[in-house]
Amino acid sequence: MTTPALLPLSGRRLPPLSLGASAFPHHRATLRLSEKFILLLILSAFITLCFGAFFFLPDSSKHKRFDLGLEDVLIPHVDTSKGGKNLGGFLIHGQGHDEHRHREEEERLRNKIRADHEKALEEAKEKLKKSRDEIQAEIQTEKNKVVQELKKKDSKPLPPVPLPNLIGISSGEPADPDIREKRNKVKEMMKHAWDNYRQYGWGHNELKPIARKGHSTNIFGNSQMGATIVDALDTLYIMGLHDEFREGQEWIDKNLDFSVNSEVSVFEVNIRFIGGLLAAYYLSGQEVFKIKAVQLAGKLLPAFNTPTGIPWAMVNLKSGVGRNWGWASAGSSILAEFGTLHMEFVHLSYLTGDPVYYNKVMHIRKLLQKMDRPNGLYPNYLNPRTGRWGQHHTSVGGLGDSFYEYLLKAWLMSDKTDTEARKMYDDAIEAIEKHLIRKSNGGLTFIGEWKNGHLERKMGHLTCFAGGMFALGADGSRDDKAGHYLQLGAEIAHTCHESYDRTTLKLGPEAFKFDGGVEAVAVRQNEKYYILRPEVIETYWYMWRFTHDPKYRQWGWEATQAIDKYCRVSGGFSGVKDVYSSSPTYDDVQQSFFLAETLKYLYLLFSNDDLLPLDNWVFNTEAHPLPVLHLANTTLSGNPAYR
Repeated sequence: MTTPALLPLSGRRLPPLSLGASAFPHHRATLRLSEKFILLLILSAFITLCFGAFFFLPDSSKHKRFDLGLEDVLIPHVDTSKGGKNLGGFLIHGQGHDEHRHREEEERLRNKIRADHEKALEEAKEKLKKSRDEIQAEIQTEKNKVVQELKKKDSKPLPPVPLPNLIGISSGEPADPDIREKRNKVKEMMKHAWDNYRQYGWGHNELKPIARKGHSTNIFGNSQMGATIVDALDTLYIMGLHDEFREGQEWIDKNLDFSVNSEVSVFEVNIRFIGGLLAAYYLSGQEVFKIKAVQLAGKLLPAFNTPTGIPWAMVNLKSGVGRNWGWASAGSSILAEFGTLHMEFVHLSYLTGDPVYYNKVMHIRKLLQKMDRPNGLYPNYLNPRTGRWGQHHTSVGGLGDSFYEYLLKAWLMSDKTDTEARKMYDDAIEAIEKHLIRKSNGGLTFIGEWKNGHLERKMGHLTCFAGGMFALGADGSRDDKAGHYLQLGAEIAHTCHESYDRTTLKLGPEAFKFDGGVEAVAVRQNEKYYILRPEVIETYWYMWRFTHDPKYRQWGWEATQAIDKYCRVSGGFSGVKDVYSSSPTYDDVQQSFFLAETLKYLYLLFSNDDLLPLDNWVFNTEAHPLPVLHLANTTLSGNPAYR
């Protein structure tokens, strides 16, 4: 990992390789002809064709006409009084009569060509009277008609499916006026982020709040898919911002189109778009979100067309061609990417009655279960062609993180019936605790990274989600170790709070070391940035839900104030490049996950537990809540269409 531009933003947020438009110069402008000239060329060709057909039609007097390969047609004899010769009960239709009829048809054809020719000339004259803008508008209208026709073909009716019992989708207002005021402050921050995106970046994937224009990264390809709109919907809904929610719904209904020639990250599109659309559907009941989620899922399926069934990292939404990131170990797929599809794909099969999604993710699980794991650890890289591990690098941060998260959440989402997933989670966590978790000289518990037989004593901001994961998985852990894992979660939360508290801005760096006298502090300049990440706040929220220790709300409020003070600009919220500087520079990006995760977890931290209770909802790795499905042994029996 070298510079921020080349760092994978996560398994939970992967990867921000920033190949801007300038990397691929466009020469289209030098080749473009005006629409009017193109139109004239087409009309000229049509007129030439008409004249050619008119003057060069074959003369029937010089050529015999063939009907079904016969010179004369045999017609069963009915009446000989109408002319013709009676030969053995059949009437031979005379050739003279046939040629006369042919001449009439030919004349009719000439008249039609003449009329078409005159009509084309009239249309050409009308077109030439129009301005360039009018011609462009007509072309766009025709394009829109084609797009609408394609949408109609894609919109297959989905089977009716009973919604799970949905509990706690609104309110959660705290009685304590101080907590209520803090919650309202988070809601105001959400409004500020949304309103500025609405004004300056609408329809774009993200916002540049200082330049006040749209922003995108290569994870979304070259298309404007409104990532912030889809990512923010459920946050808007639970905050009661229903006008804003309806704005987003209207844009999605009219503009969200997946039939684009664009190469996207399968992982990112799954967690942000499919996860976001499914959550919006469950919360609001609006069918458009379910329909769009299923349409998009169909576009991702070609990514699984590999020799092993392990999907490519990227897929072209139009052609279905997939490939992996160039920087990933020898063309490998990434554990946190292909291992973070289960929740969304199980819900897709539940809602559609189509087992294809469920089968894809279960195939991945079965393959992983058969493989040897060095020291019981899952390496971050797996080659989709050979089915072999890439370099032996194991991380609970970027590249690995959400794979472990989804093992636990597959069990929770199945109403704790998917015991296979729970066993895989328990086995993995035991290996992680044995090989990766250590205490620093100063007594801070941290999770390092295993690289080629060596433990790197460094922890990423992304890894801080694990505190919440340990707490979430404490109940149901083997050997009656629930208390142990809740304590481990608390220790990770404390370490990550220290990484915030030891900076000038009271915001955490991207990564921090535990070497020598340096503890929970970033050393390299390219690890000192904060890009509005949610993982530390996510752990505060889970720890609050399971312990109700007031320090987690206090720590969350510290982070809220720091974000509002140092990341807020007039055009939204921006990341900062150095959390140890008293006058930091901005990165000028309002990430979509800031609205999906950071602000949602803060709002939930200052809400009552009856808002999205954890017995009924499981959050995907982009903080999109999906309901627990009461399924038997990970089958899809909850869906009558599948049963």
